Amino acid sequence: MTGRYGAVGLVLARPARLLGVEPFFMEFIAGLEETMAVRDLSILLHVVPEQDAELATYRRWADRRLVDAVIVVNIAEGDQRPDLLEELGLPFLVVGVAGEERYPAVRTDQKGAQREVLAYLRGLGHRRIARVSGPTRLLHTQARTAALLEECRSAGVEPMLFEGDYSSEAGTALTRRILALPDPPTAILYDSDVMAVAGLRAAQDLGVVVPDQLSLVAWDDSTLCRLASPALTTMSVDVHEFGVRVARSVFEVLDGAAVTERWSPTARLIARGTTAPARTTALF
Repeated sequence: MTGRYGAVGLVLARPARLLGVEPFFMEFIAGLEETMAVRDLSILLHVVPEQDAELATYRRWADRRLVDAVIVVNIAEGDQRPDLLEELGLPFLVVGVAGEERYPAVRTDQKGAQREVLAYLRGLGHRRIARVSGPTRLLHTQARTAALLEECRSAGVEPMLFEGDYSSEAGTALTRRILALPDPPTAILYDSDVMAVAGLRAAQDLGVVVPDQLSLVAWDDSTLCRLASPALTTMSVDVHEFGVRVARSVFEVLDGAAVTERWSPTARLIARGTTAPARTTALF
């Protein structure tokens, strides 16, 4: 069965400049399109600067009957989008949530991944660990933070939290801020590959030797991480397969069928050149 209009909508509320350097969504969309092509469905992608513009897009799509369903990403605290889509009568699928939802969803396990990366860093002797997160209003950021704090408490590890926005500018500025602390951490986790690559360059510009003096880990593997020098240790997710699984759930939404419980592919740690045993002397 193909939808009446032959398109599924995806709105990305983020600065367009980030999409030019951020591999995640391009790989995700590739998995979506490849799978949806089997049913002659296409992706109607729209990039907007903020969520109010996204809500206006949904109203326009519903009024003009441009899409059969919508994929909703980056669910935030107090998010208005699911309620509006229900009001408009537009079928939709929520992507990336961590817990139970009253809407059809493809979920992501944040706790298991945090447990794995912290166990790895603890094994290298790291006890002071900083995290440069995405926006804290996003539910998946909150889920990662909760998992991180839980794991750190149980292991006696001291976490330091800093909010970023996935941009290279945030990666640079926050890394400089972290390394200027009186007692800086021995390891930094980044919520995106773009921020991690920028953080690596910032540390090197300050004369910090990675990984001998500072270990870095990126969330989301990409060519950026593999081509960095040294190559970045990452929590790697098969983003293309994530798109494939989301597309399969969209098919069920379009068919009016019960949506099978699906999870995004499990993140796995890939150790490369930016992690080493924790330093035992002062950084500066």
